[in-house]
Amino acid sequence: MAAVPKQTTMAIKSYKNQAQMLVKNYLLADPFAPYTSILGGILACKVVYDLTDLISSFYIKTYPSLTKIQRVDWNNRGISTTHAIFVSALSLYFVFWSDLFSDPHLTGLMVFRSSQLSTFGLGVSLGYFFSDLAMTLWQYPALGGIEYVRIFSTRNALWHTLYLFVYLVTVVIHHLLSGTAVAYSMFTGEAQLYTYMVLISEVTTPEIHLRWYLDTAGMKRSTAYLINGVVIFIGWLIARVLLFGYMFYHVYLHYDQVIKMHAFGFVLVFGVPSALGILNLMWFGKIIKGLAKTLAKRRSWTKELDSEN
Repeated sequence: MAAVPKQTTMAIKSYKNQAQMLVKNYLLADPFAPYTSILGGILACKVVYDLTDLISSFYIKTYPSLTKIQRVDWNNRGISTTHAIFVSALSLYFVFWSDLFSDPHLTGLMVFRSSQLSTFGLGVSLGYFFSDLAMTLWQYPALGGIEYVRIFSTRNALWHTLYLFVYLVTVVIHHLLSGTAVAYSMFTGEAQLYTYMVLISEVTTPEIHLRWYLDTAGMKRSTAYLINGVVIFIGWLIARVLLFGYMFYHVYLHYDQVIKMHAFGFVLVFGVPSALGILNLMWFGKIIKGLAKTLAKRRSWTKELDSEN
């Protein structure tokens, strides 16, 4: 094997050092880190979308038979699931395991603490919110809108259009509220603990998408579909109902710190979780009805099988 010329080796090392300096002094430097993480989140969405399409084409039998818009929805849910796993794991770490917000010996008030990792994680999440909202608006009402109307099924054209509009407004409000809170917390370093507490709710997203995947794959009568429904109910109750209550209790205990935040951040701490909490309770009611409906159908299918036997 021929030896690499010394001049070539030196050139490679030079380019490597320049790349490291670029990353250290610009991309990951404090002034640029938020923007870099946002851009990284957007690019990661594109990569995950393409990988989901590629992997599904080879390993999911029903994928090639899906319509074009179903494939778009399928791949978009792959992005959402990946983001949910990433941000919920990071949120659980910061809220329950990291000393960043819990160590009393660290300097500064808890509501003003942040780190490069916590800021980076919020930037990636913000990049996802931008991408997901853009995709939803671009493909509206195909992405999720039709499914929303199916939940509140009606043959009346006026109500059909109204439900689609309500779905769009709900998605836009959710993304704008979440994106505003994440962006403010990322750029100012305020209330990052409470931002991550709210982001823990993303832990329920993979189960929601799995429900759609199982339905699309024709596995609605499977045991996996039923188990997933129960997991959604438990996860939603813990992460999107009880945890929000705990967050407000934590704010109450540390109100002497929260009151020292800027006025806009103070409003966000109370306003965004309250609005999202109301939406979560509304959807929790639908989840309960859906689970009850699934269990009832399961019983009827079991009776039919028993009668046939």
